Amino acid sequence: MEVVTRREEVRARVAAARRAGQRVGFVPTMGAFHEGHLELMRRARQECGFVVVSLFVNPTQFSPGEDLARYPHDFAGDCAAAAGVGVDLLFAPAAEEVYPPDFQTYVEVEGLSRGLCSDRRPGHFRGVATVVAKLLNLVQPDRAYFGEKDFQQLRVVQQLVRDLDMPVEIVPLPTVREPDGLAMSSRNRYLSPAERRAATALYRGLLAARARRAQGARDPAELAQAVLAALASEPLVRPDYVEVRDAATLAPVEWIEKPVVVAVAAYVGQARLIDNIVLE
Repeated sequence: MEVVTRREEVRARVAAARRAGQRVGFVPTMGAFHEGHLELMRRARQECGFVVVSLFVNPTQFSPGEDLARYPHDFAGDCAAAAGVGVDLLFAPAAEEVYPPDFQTYVEVEGLSRGLCSDRRPGHFRGVATVVAKLLNLVQPDRAYFGEKDFQQLRVVQQLVRDLDMPVEIVPLPTVREPDGLAMSSRNRYLSPAERRAATALYRGLLAARARRAQGARDPAELAQAVLAALASEPLVRPDYVEVRDAATLAPVEWIEKPVVVAVAAYVGQARLIDNIVLE
């Protein structure tokens, strides 16, 4: 695996792969790799001849007071993990390489960026949309791979690609979980052993909501209450939000008639964790 830090290096390596007739797969990340990241890379490896992974902790998607300065990082470990699953090129730019001093242009997906996490993280999805647009323009992959754990982010990226006519296929992959159900996240590294045990309440709550729906419940408030009850069982968990939204538009729903996503965010110690489940 080759590691590069400059935009022109990425363009040159991708151009060479295309001349060789290879399909290009791309996985954008912020590092601190876990099995969820590696599963995206494995899928890209299976489907594409040349696999690019970006490792960039994007400052524009962090709100003031968030964990930008202490976001988990393990560059040597990440390089070893990516090489181990067959990544061809790791792009690890400095912030000034992505956002030069005269940078003035931002991208915003309006409707899907409202509500849920955006209410708690002002400007977050503008930063996500901007950096994803830049990376997709830079790498110009045939396919780009995103996890469903960050469901709102996934929908924002899908809309971005559609609206701006970007010639890339967005490939979503299911959330990868620990054996006890906790969604894998780089921020899980913040958790103490007790907090780690308590964090499983998020998935237990989502499973309870799924069970209510399977029993015929169609009132979103009933599903949300099932999640909140599970969170309340763990004193170390502080709920941020529990919402039931239309799975396609992320609009609030008053009665369940279409597929919905049950989304939860909660603080466990210093970590803000998110999870979701889609109910068809």
